[in-house]
Amino acid sequence: MEDVPGSMGTSASLALRLGQAIFSTASLFFMCLGIDFYSYTAFCYLVTVMGLLIPWSVTLVLVDVYSVFVKCLPHRPKVLSAIIIGDWVLSFLSLAAASSTASVTDLLLDVGTSYCPAKMCSRYQLSAAMAFLSWFLSFASALFNLWLLPSL
Repeated sequence: MEDVPGSMGTSASLALRLGQAIFSTASLFFMCLGIDFYSYTAFCYLVTVMGLLIPWSVTLVLVDVYSVFVKCLPHRPKVLSAIIIGDWVLSFLSLAAASSTASVTDLLLDVGTSYCPAKMCSRYQLSAAMAFLSWFLSFASALFNLWLLPSL
């Protein structure tokens, strides 16, 4: 079995998962700072997806921490397949949430300040940016683990 950088159980995977958890938490934090986020479906969708992505990322951070420091986590094809499927599903959900949030925020900015004050819209933009960064790390992790799967 080859050791693919970024695959489950490596320090690069730990960094990817930790970044994923941090950016997801930041996205959720910036979205929930605004009291009016529940008025738009795209914003509620982002909150829901980030609420799913945070526990997933934190759980896999703990698995990676254990496997990096103890170095005895065996790779099993069924477990790795479940992780890959979870990563792909959450990756595409977070891409959809980030894209819809960014487009709704852009639309609200074009309409004017009566629908979205500048301070609120900048928080929504920041939340969408954090969600895009989280998606990028999640997608990279899914690709690295998919690359490892045939070698098991």
